[in-house]
Amino acid sequence: MSEDRYQQRQQRQKEKVDARVAAAQEERGIVIVFTGNGKGKTTAAFGTATRAVGHGKKVGVIQFIKGQWPNGERNLLEPLGVEFQVMATGFTWDTQNRETDTAACVEVWEHAKRMLADSSLDMVILDEITYMVAYDYLPLEEVLTALTQRPESQTVIITGRGCHRDILEIADTVSELRPVKHAFDAGVKAQIGIDY
Repeated sequence: MSEDRYQQRQQRQKEKVDARVAAAQEERGIVIVFTGNGKGKTTAAFGTATRAVGHGKKVGVIQFIKGQWPNGERNLLEPLGVEFQVMATGFTWDTQNRETDTAACVEVWEHAKRMLADSSLDMVILDEITYMVAYDYLPLEEVLTALTQRPESQTVIITGRGCHRDILEIADTVSELRPVKHAFDAGVKAQIGIDY
């Protein structure tokens, strides 16, 4: 391709991008969903949170199924002022007690509702909340109400497999992570600092 043709093609592309940027004038918080069966949903959420903190934004984190696992993201972000609230029991495959899990979920959900009503928070992460809705630990309508009634400038990131279609519908950005290959399937042990 000649240099002139390349330059013309790039100029047309630039004009298209510039037009899209000029058309996007609304300023408000958004709902982002990272879902799908692939690895990296929580990692994507924390990458975005780290970016926000790096720009001086205030972030809160709710983790629904992480339990007491070592948490590198928390180790890094909590000293920078990010509040973490973590569901104390982990999840059903550990406790195998629905009543205890439900109580733990409801307790951490109270913190989530507080954060979702706090206009000083620029971003709230609801890590693995999709499971809480799917397994009826949290009423879908209550989650939808908290999301739609949050402060206008607040961004919310939702992670987890099998996100309910009603949450997907109100989301502004949805990314679905698809598994292609995973080391664990080949017998490689999950590694601190890589997998968690």
